[in-house]
Amino acid sequence: MTIVRTALTQATWTGDKESMLAKHEQFTRDAAAQGAKIICYQELFYGPYFGIVQDTKYYEYAESVPGPITERFQALAKELDIVIVLPVYEEDQPGVLYNTAAVIDSDGSYLGKYRKHHIPHLPKFWEKFYFRPGNLGYPVFGTAVGTIGVNICYDRHFPEGWRALALGGAEIVFNPNATAPGISNRLWEIEQPAAAVANGMFVVATNRVGLEDGEFGDEAVNFYGSSYVVGPDGALVGEMGSSTEPELLIRDIDLDKVREVRERWQFFRDRRPDAYEALVAP
Repeated sequence: MTIVRTALTQATWTGDKESMLAKHEQFTRDAAAQGAKIICYQELFYGPYFGIVQDTKYYEYAESVPGPITERFQALAKELDIVIVLPVYEEDQPGVLYNTAAVIDSDGSYLGKYRKHHIPHLPKFWEKFYFRPGNLGYPVFGTAVGTIGVNICYDRHFPEGWRALALGGAEIVFNPNATAPGISNRLWEIEQPAAAVANGMFVVATNRVGLEDGEFGDEAVNFYGSSYVVGPDGALVGEMGSSTEPELLIRDIDLDKVREVRERWQFFRDRRPDAYEALVAP
């Protein structure tokens, strides 16, 4: 499959888990009706972004992976013949929690999961209260539409993960986010295109949108959406999503561009891993 019709979503927090699950099921049905063969949701898609505060009540959003939500979307993937990148708050065992994305193939099979490596602990991003650092490496997944990988939000600031996924064979890397305004706005515009160019691959970046003040009051931040797809040449595929409104975006990804750009630039040929030992020094 050369052209992969890809869907990405950005959503506002409704106030309850079940309506968020239903909203994303409908996004997926709408995407499939438009011919999409793969879809990715935003980080922690079925809950609020609870890193705003440090409160143990939000541990209740965690569940096993695979588990009830994974199985629910496995059935949907099979019904609609669509691959799903499914961000889930994962409980490995009581007290051992991860920020995770499951990958479900278009026949409904569970292919595996990625656990977010880099965990911020900054004002309104108190993630170390909720998550351990990922320990599953940078897996790639052979899906019905091609070989894909996942980076989650804060991971995007670290170039090593992108390179590991590319070397593993990923042609598309999905990057679900909960990214708030401030110094990140400019980084949002440049980091994923830079990663796409440096690694000769497509990047699909999703971000939640809207103010979650019903959950967090004056502590809430206003997520700015602006989800997008960028190709291995650094060019956007279509326009960025809205900065204020929920949205389902459909974009056609031409996987032939991966070979075209890599053969043009030859970054992989000219890499010097023998010279990079200092990069992994503690």
